Amino acid sequence: MAVITMLVVLAGCGARRSQAYYDYNSKIIASELDGAYTIRAFGCARNAVDAYEKAQKQAIRDVILLGVESSDATVKPQKALLLEVNAEQKYEDYLNAFFAEGGPWQNYCNLRQRRILSSNFARTDAQVVAQVSVTVFRNELKARLIADGILKQ
Repeated sequence: MAVITMLVVLAGCGARRSQAYYDYNSKIIASELDGAYTIRAFGCARNAVDAYEKAQKQAIRDVILLGVESSDATVKPQKALLLEVNAEQKYEDYLNAFFAEGGPWQNYCNLRQRRILSSNFARTDAQVVAQVSVTVFRNELKARLIADGILKQ
């Protein structure tokens, strides 16, 4: 009986993986002369494919609505394209269509320029967290928002 109790107590003392303390803020890690930015973004989902897609969408969303901080002093941070108060609520229908499955958001980012081992993910029982280096074409995205009448020139 004492052996069983000891095994139960020791089994409960194992290390638990928690994702509660990760910093999920997107950061610019590089910039190109053509206005493209490489952004380290995060996505959480039930599987790795969805998590990578969410990370790409999050990078674009941050460029549009939140702005993106720099990871170091060599790259300057970027302000949000939409600086209006409550822009997310005001343009909710547009953003929902923009980020829909197969939507136009895919034209403004890619993963092709990422380096080997630049992406990784952690898996728990509940979700996968993907950390991805995404290239976002900020100038083209800005031109799209102007053409759609969302952003004033």
